[in-house]
Amino acid sequence: MAIASEVTATVSLKISEGFSKLVPSIIVVIGYGAAFYFLSQALKRGMAIGVAYGVWSAVGVAAIAVIGVLFLDERLTAVQIGGIGLVILGVLALELGGAH
Repeated sequence: MAIASEVTATVSLKISEGFSKLVPSIIVVIGYGAAFYFLSQALKRGMAIGVAYGVWSAVGVAAIAVIGVLFLDERLTAVQIGGIGLVILGVLALELGGAH
């Protein structure tokens, strides 16, 4: 839920056009608030902060990039796609490195 809320807020931030549109601006504030609330609940339940934030960041970056390409007329270069892959690999390494 933290990731979905953050992605929704970030897309709304783009659509708000610098907070000049009311509804998307309201979604930004609610979405980021909800994202932090849900992240705090994951941490409260025992998820390691490095893993939680890493997963949140990696999935968020990948989701926003895909949404940008599919719905916001943005483009991704091969280097950007590689960078997203490296972020995901970094989170995977963080998760696997903590396993005992």
